[in-house]
Amino acid sequence: MIYLMNAKALRWMALLGISLTASTMTESSISGTNIAAAADPKPVDFSHEVVPLLKKHCVKCHAGDSKKGGFSFNTRQDLVEGSENGPVVELGKADASRLIDVVISTDADERMPPEGDRLSRVEVDLLKRWINEGAKWEDGFAFKAPAYEPPLRPRKPELPAARQGRTHPIDRIIDQHLTQRNQPTPPPVSDAVFARRAWLDLTGLLPEPEKLSKFLKDSRTDKRARLIDDLLADDVAYAEHWLTFWNDLLRNDYDGTGFITGGRKQISGWLYQSLVINKPYDQFVRELIAPPSEDSRGFIEGIKWRGEVSAGQTVEIQFAQSISQSLLGINMKCASCHDSFIDRWKLEEAYGLAAIYATKPLEIHRCDKPIGKTATATWLFPELGQVDAGAPPAERLKQLAGLLTHPENGRLTRTMTNRLWHRLMGHGVVHPTDSMQTEPWNADLLDFLGSDFAEHGYDLKHTLRLIANSQAYQSRSEILSGEDIRAYQYAGPRARRMTAEQFIDTLWQLTGSAPTKMDAKFLRGKLDPELARQLKLGAQWIWSSTGQPPAAAGEKRSFRKKFTLDQAVDRGGAVIDCDNKFTLYVDGKKVASGDNWNVPSAISLGPLAKGEHELLIVGENQGDSPNPAGLYFEARFDNKPRGDKPSGDKPKSDKPDSHSQSVTTIVSDSSWEWSATLPRDNGKFAKVPDDWQPAVPLANQGTWAAVTGELQNALARANHVPMRMMRAALLKADPLMRSLGRPNRDQIVSMRPNDLSTLEALDLANGSQVAKILSDGSSNLLARDWRGAAEFTEWLYLQALCRQPSTEELAIAVEMLGDQLSARGVEDLLWAVVMLPEYQIVR
Repeated sequence: MIYLMNAKALRWMALLGISLTASTMTESSISGTNIAAAADPKPVDFSHEVVPLLKKHCVKCHAGDSKKGGFSFNTRQDLVEGSENGPVVELGKADASRLIDVVISTDADERMPPEGDRLSRVEVDLLKRWINEGAKWEDGFAFKAPAYEPPLRPRKPELPAARQGRTHPIDRIIDQHLTQRNQPTPPPVSDAVFARRAWLDLTGLLPEPEKLSKFLKDSRTDKRARLIDDLLADDVAYAEHWLTFWNDLLRNDYDGTGFITGGRKQISGWLYQSLVINKPYDQFVRELIAPPSEDSRGFIEGIKWRGEVSAGQTVEIQFAQSISQSLLGINMKCASCHDSFIDRWKLEEAYGLAAIYATKPLEIHRCDKPIGKTATATWLFPELGQVDAGAPPAERLKQLAGLLTHPENGRLTRTMTNRLWHRLMGHGVVHPTDSMQTEPWNADLLDFLGSDFAEHGYDLKHTLRLIANSQAYQSRSEILSGEDIRAYQYAGPRARRMTAEQFIDTLWQLTGSAPTKMDAKFLRGKLDPELARQLKLGAQWIWSSTGQPPAAAGEKRSFRKKFTLDQAVDRGGAVIDCDNKFTLYVDGKKVASGDNWNVPSAISLGPLAKGEHELLIVGENQGDSPNPAGLYFEARFDNKPRGDKPSGDKPKSDKPDSHSQSVTTIVSDSSWEWSATLPRDNGKFAKVPDDWQPAVPLANQGTWAAVTGELQNALARANHVPMRMMRAALLKADPLMRSLGRPNRDQIVSMRPNDLSTLEALDLANGSQVAKILSDGSSNLLARDWRGAAEFTEWLYLQALCRQPSTEELAIAVEMLGDQLSARGVEDLLWAVVMLPEYQIVR
């Protein structure tokens, strides 16, 4: 797209400060860069390659309290900041680094180490690669660790006196911190900057111009607090934005390693609904650790890798690593292989935690070699209690869940509130957020956030509201250029890049070009209870006989229903329930399964093409003796013509009118057929059955009366939750999302990189996906009724940047767009605006 831009577009880019090198303006440069990137060797392993090398040659004289020659390697900060002699390394520039100079020097007065063996060529090359890769360092590691042990129990600090009328508890703590260090208080931001920041942080979307204008005109003194409340009250927008954070943290995704082979389970539906209803975090954790159903089990089960795996990749060790990192901010990966040299955790502690999950005796391995000892199930902080190592696994997990959420476990609450602070403020109180063994820059702030979180029922939205209402959050952001290697000093929130999902969502919001089909296998939205109460069910419970006598235990039946759609449908939803177990196939594809008749399943069935379709359900009666068996199914398809796509955070509402001509209804009744022949696991029959017979409505429909309300709720959720713009968090990662920083969720990721990669710059400049979004968007925007180029430009600036264009910006845009808006002109202006740092940064 960029290399085809006209001179006016390039002039516009120059005015806005967007520069492109010649290499980014050719297609060949993209392929060349990707090939080079693919050829890079495996990244240097700091823990197992660099640390042993430095310990062998350097740390005796340059770590801990020893700083010979003024140089210290004790921490990365020491290494990069250096001393009066300058930095020891220049990040990304090995050949310009003092460290490389001295290890290869032949000068007897300069060479390092001064005595003993010199570094081999292999060791020097390793150091060069490490420095050129940015001298990556294990979070929290120091060759001589500081004498700091985080407190376990919660502490509610006494709040300092308010200064200058700033009474918010966070501001009272921050103001004291700044005063003690003779630092200025960051000035507040304008209403427009605050609104954009709050919308993006809390819902992941941009303010619609009408809502922004209304907010800016509001003269009430509490309008910012009201806006925060309104944004957090939009349960669906909140959930679909924060789903990104939780998918990263719980390594949940919609495809990837393990899903195809059955070695990994999603928790997507459970997670989505937990966010929609704002489930209390202590309950959230208990359901993750001791799952009440299969819906939340995937987190603790990890990934069952195919073939032989190292001792550190078994599901038991993954369990120990995952709960330590995600819930407690503890790095247990080193301790899973050997006693950690990063912090105090020991090999036996990692295996003790793993043994809580283990279903059989777990032999301890050090560096992948058995040591002849069996792990005993133990919890990391026995001060709060201990699990019963002799109890069954399910009971041990339940006990662990209780210990994790124990009121005296302040580490759980500090870890979570520190993560929320980082998300809104750009830097953790403890940083990085997975290094909770590290001393916070303000212990009172961390302790207050944690204790307040627990006091307010572990309410995640409460803590977000608390932070967002502070003057600290509403102050001018600190903008860094390049990597910050200095010791952290609070100076206001730090500007952050949009996440991949935010960037794509806002592009879709600007252009109206969002897709309509999602990859996540759950129903979107939040149910309106009144809609469910109004809904009238029309299906019957059916089986292969009347139910008299009851069906045999283990009896399995195939049920099918063929139907025809007179037109394609965008959306449809169904409720299905079976006493006891079912698998549903639609047109030969498996769609859903379930084994708990007390919890009916709500399923999405759209879109479907015009023509013939087939539903096939395999039902199974379970138990030890004959008992009632039944199948219930009801689907409704919206036949409304494809019209306007929903945009932004404006849901399109539907009413539950089953009698409308715009709705096709399919219900289980005697028009269905049953067969004793069962399909294979792929939903196909080895031989087409010739014994299909009419299904039989059961004589006693009241047997399942207890779930009538749940059937109504499920059908209402499947059909009548308002439609909204699709969100990137509900889709599988595509190449653009990957280049923008969406991680491979084989591993837990609590902090995404904040720096711009070469691949990202190329994708933004020349990528086909961005080009298509903007090309489609220009067509959508041209379909609107604009009075001219000036009106379009003013709308775009207000929507994208929450401000009006300057006089100069408006003049150049009008000149570029010309007398009549064209697809090329609109596309070029869209691209120029969304490439602005002002657009891509939450500031």
